Amino acid sequence: ENRKAWVYRDVGAELAAICVYAVQSDEVINDDGARLDGASLKLCTFKVGEAVRGRKIGELFLKAAFRYATDNACEHVFIHADIEKHGYLVNLLVDFGFEDRGTFGRDQMFVKVHPRSAPPESGWSPFEYVQRFFPHYQSGSEVRKFLVPIQSGFHRILFSDYQGFQTLLFPSGGNIGNAIKLAYLCHAATKEIRVGDLLLFYRSGDEQCVTSLGVVERFEVLDDAARIASLVRRRTVYSIKQIEEMAVEPTKVVLFRLVEHLPNPVSFQRLQDDGVVTGNIQSITKISDVAFSTVLRAAGR
Repeated sequence: ENRKAWVYRDVGAELAAICVYAVQSDEVINDDGARLDGASLKLCTFKVGEAVRGRKIGELFLKAAFRYATDNACEHVFIHADIEKHGYLVNLLVDFGFEDRGTFGRDQMFVKVHPRSAPPESGWSPFEYVQRFFPHYQSGSEVRKFLVPIQSGFHRILFSDYQGFQTLLFPSGGNIGNAIKLAYLCHAATKEIRVGDLLLFYRSGDEQCVTSLGVVERFEVLDDAARIASLVRRRTVYSIKQIEEMAVEPTKVVLFRLVEHLPNPVSFQRLQDDGVVTGNIQSITKISDVAFSTVLRAAGR
């Protein structure tokens, strides 16, 4: 039978709601009678009130939907949308790998492939692959891997759903924690980062462990504060003033998409014991394919 569940619901003055449920594979999805193989997750209601747009709530809802689909072994995520009335929603869907699969009455049918097993990597760039097949990503030898230190205070804001399902639509730290698309700024020496590379975020200070995995969407070195702000707007924990202070020297701007928080954070001591690092993690550090696999294995991946 169909399983129905509210992922988030807020129908007060600031309207924002989504209802999702897993459907049987024999449900007709468009006017041509197409059907989706395997269990699929239908986004029945996807609403973000105009008064609260720009707060990354759409990304929060998709993040919750993808997680629900993963937990329930759904092979597809789909939604029907009126492209004339809901251009904002359509743009969001396309950015996260949904494809137009024809009409359903007055609406368009959008489907995102959500395979349980990682599809073949050939034919896709590393970033195109994660965009299309999220949460799967490429990790072959052509993809570089980096340890990225982040202070605990910034980590708490940037990854507000770390160690638990996010329960607030409007976190106290702002809207960054709602997002999948995030940004990281620093003055690290490295210029090796490329689109599609993998980032393992290391929470310094209190926990001192690797917590999260992301895929690089864009990398630039800039010293124009206005340009940096335009790129990272609503994606970073830094204020405009902090960005201006950083931009007095060339600043590394890393736009990335969060894939997941690791099931078991990997401690600094474990990193040392396994030979992943030999000293403190104070700047972005490139690691080998073997070291990357070692971290994932320790994290339960």
